[in-house]
Order: sequence, then C-alpha cells, then structure tokens
Amino acid sequence: MAPTCEYERDLVAQGYQVIAGLDEAGRGCWAGPVVAAAVVFPRDLLMNSETLRGIDDSKQLSALAREQGYAQVRRWASGVGVGIVPAYLIDAYGIIAATRLAMTVALLQLPCQPHALLLDALVLPTLRVPQQPLIKGDARSLSIAAASLVAKVTRDRLMQTADRAFPVYGFAAHKGYGTARHQRMLDQHGACVLHRRTFAPLLALHAEGA
Repeated sequence: MAPTCEYERDLVAQGYQVIAGLDEAGRGCWAGPVVAAAVVFPRDLLMNSETLRGIDDSKQLSALAREQGYAQVRRWASGVGVGIVPAYLIDAYGIIAATRLAMTVALLQLPCQPHALLLDALVLPTLRVPQQPLIKGDARSLSIAAASLVAKVTRDRLMQTADRAFPVYGFAAHKGYGTARHQRMLDQHGACVLHRRTFAPLLALHAEGA
C-alpha cells in the first residue's frame, strides 16, 4: 500500500500549515555518510495529492523509479533540504546522534520554517517544534516517503562518486552496505577514509590487524 497524506492532513486540521517530512539513508552502512532529507509540499497538494502519485518508500522502488520519484519531488515540493554527515563524525558521535545531526542540517536548508515534523521513527529532542515519529513512516506518510527518496538518491550519487576515488571497494555497486564483496575488499585492502571504523566489521578488521 502506497503512503498517503493522512498524517499531513491531520496536522493541517490541527492548525499546522507547513509540515516537513524527514528520513535518512545509509544508517546501517559500513562506509560513506549518513544522509537525511527534509521535504515540504504545498498545502494544496497535501489536500489533493493525485499529482504526487508514484512517490513511494525508496526501498520499494527500483533505481530508475527512485530517480523518477526524486525528479517528481524536486518539481512539486515547496522546500527540500539535505543534510550530510561523514563517516568520521559518525565514529565520533555515534550513528543515532549523527543521523539527528543530518536531519537538523536538512531542516536548516529548507527555505521555510516548518510548523510540525513527521519523522521515520526518530525524534529531534533539541528542537522545539511539534514532532510525530512514525514507525515505518516512509511507507505511511507521503512527505516522509519523499524525504526517503531524496536522501537515498543523494547518497547513492555520492557513493558513485566515491567509487571513482576508491575503485577497489565497489562502492558504486553496494553503496557502502555490508555485502560479501565489500567484506572481501576490506580483507584484501583494509579500510579507507570513508569507512566507519566504530562499526563492528571495521572493529573486527582492526583487531585482526593488531
């Protein structure tokens, strides 16, 4: 079942006029940044969302469909913000704190100040703005699904660029996730600057080399 604007419409009915959906990509990866996106749609589109048909949870779409959905979000959203937190800060602060930082940066990139937030599971405790975390929010809220598309496509493009800088790891194929090929390349070549050294596979690699 595709995500809807039900949660957005409920917030509008409560008097919130600008609603941002937030999601992230790359939280579980061994390498690369965590990327968050914030998306705001015009109120009239939230009330009549037929124009946004086709926007879905990024995990449910092919690479081509994600690119098409990304273009659709960029065309119709009244605001899109992106936050990128690199591997060394993930190692310094932990993945949850780094994800929250990426989301906060994404919100700061918006051209408008949201009156309420819809988030995929997390909350941002340092922000004084009404927040509604939704489990599997990218499958339930259209604004969160749109944010998941922007975050995923942005991160995939970054990892394709990283592949050209560090071709031995195969980043263009696995995007930094923990695949068998990625593990083999780590065993052969060790870690590069894009790897998250506090994540278990990298800790194990360091222990073996100690």
